[in-house]
Amino acid sequence: MEIVHRIERVIALTLIALMALVVASATVEVGYELVVALREPPGLFLGLSELFSIFGLFLLVLIGLELMASVHAYLEDHRIHAELMFLIALTALTRKIVIMDAATLEPMTLFAMALLVIALAAGYYLVARARVHYE
Repeated sequence: MEIVHRIERVIALTLIALMALVVASATVEVGYELVVALREPPGLFLGLSELFSIFGLFLLVLIGLELMASVHAYLEDHRIHAELMFLIALTALTRKIVIMDAATLEPMTLFAMALLVIALAAGYYLVARARVHYE
């Protein structure tokens, strides 16, 4: 059983290292996109499309950081943290909502996404509440 734990640890550390590279690259991309957008005329002004693009990239970096935290938390106590998974899902859905063009979507799609946000938030609340009562 010890060999399984060692292999698991090596894989988890490899995932953390690879995700760190991806997050660092995405962070550089956010900075680059921001500089490019600010240098374009009229200068020091971001249009709505640039803001949505930059916010989408920013949320992508946060998702990467949360994924790294979830792998690290798994390494610490060898269990998957449901609260963290709900937060990652909420952040990913938020990113999708930010980068979507709501004007071109069907109303039912928007309604479904709103229900998904409510369901994820309710799930997070219930898991967090259960954890508090369990401890």
